[in-house]
Amino acid sequence: MALNPDDFTTLLLEEREDRLTVLLNRPEVRNAIDQTMVDELHQVCAELERNPKVLIIAGTEGVFASGADIGQLRERRRDDALQGINSTIFVRIAKLPMPVIAALDGYCLGGGAELAYAADFRIGTPSVRIGNPETGLGILAAAGASWRLKELVGEPKAKEILLAGAVLRAEEALRISLITEIHEAPELMDAAHKLADRIGRQDPLAVRITKSVFHAPAEAHPLIDTLAQGILFESQAKFDRMQAFLDKKSAKASKDSDASTQDRTQK
Repeated sequence: MALNPDDFTTLLLEEREDRLTVLLNRPEVRNAIDQTMVDELHQVCAELERNPKVLIIAGTEGVFASGADIGQLRERRRDDALQGINSTIFVRIAKLPMPVIAALDGYCLGGGAELAYAADFRIGTPSVRIGNPETGLGILAAAGASWRLKELVGEPKAKEILLAGAVLRAEEALRISLITEIHEAPELMDAAHKLADRIGRQDPLAVRITKSVFHAPAEAHPLIDTLAQGILFESQAKFDRMQAFLDKKSAKASKDSDASTQDRTQK
């Protein structure tokens, strides 16, 4: 394992061949995101940029993340804001080569919600509470919510969350597709791994390139699609996977033909 779990104080890590699970682990402050956690998430991203894998992010003790650490946030000034401390790490997470799955439980607020918005997939439990209460604290949701959220749920609902402080329960978040699945808390991580398994059955290069093309700006299409397809058309996985599909189809047709002949013979 390139990342040593013992080197981390705010994250719990578990690595498999095709995925990395990261648990936000500051339960004494409901997993509030502080500078140390941001720094450790940068370490995780650096490794996943070198060695692309699916990333599963979850919380501990029934909470995803209650937001940024208000104690630290209270002391930050203009120059700190201009550094984009949280927005920089969330953009980096969103741009990881392989998909990111956020498994949400309990509070997912403020910076915690913005971390979830940066993921490619969001699944949750019935106890999820997700939203952005920043305006109630005299600031704005500046780490992605102000622009990602309207892409995810549409402008009217995004404004309700950002301007009126609406905090959504799991059922409403599911209805507007902010999350796509609800599972009881004991099954949440199993569901996240099943989703990672489905991703793992795809060709990794095709997944990586598809994610990049999906997030390309509108003016880049259709040129970027064509160029990306040109790369994939030359990959060995394309030939192997298509040949396996054709072989399976041929074997099924042969089996069906043999069965039909046998039926006619018996008659």
